[in-house]
Amino acid sequence: MRDKADFIAYVEARSPRLLRTAYLLCRDWAQAEDLVQTALVRAWRAWGRVGEHPDAYVSRILVNTHLSWRSRLWWRELPTDEPPEKASPGDEIGLSDERAVLWAALGRLPPRQRAVLVLRFFEDLPESAVAQILNCSIGTVKSQTSKALAKLRIDPDLLPPAATSPVRREL
Repeated sequence: MRDKADFIAYVEARSPRLLRTAYLLCRDWAQAEDLVQTALVRAWRAWGRVGEHPDAYVSRILVNTHLSWRSRLWWRELPTDEPPEKASPGDEIGLSDERAVLWAALGRLPPRQRAVLVLRFFEDLPESAVAQILNCSIGTVKSQTSKALAKLRIDPDLLPPAATSPVRREL
């Protein structure tokens, strides 16, 4: 049986990774912090039943919580009279124009496809671990990955400039 000290050690060791994953899922630091906190509260409630390797269990809680929050209307953006806040100097995601374009393209993917890409490529998890976290088959992970990458390949913002301009043939 796991105890409070194990949970505290786990939180201290894994919080940065969980926060990064949450941010990649929801694209908002404040919401990512809320998401991690909610996931850890839920994990604490079941901590005695969690096995020796809680990463998959907590990641599953994190992704499922994010997906359930996506359907709530109060998380949607609302238009305002004020422009949005600028990225803070320590915000590494906003440093590069290429990253910003890729980030916007990831944001246009459906939530489950984005979750698959985040877990597979940003968290570097194998397909079997992603399938376990998302409670689906490995084939579903493969197909969602394929569909997401196909959408990114044809995203007009990600195409090279020559690919978006009309091709002129000379005879």
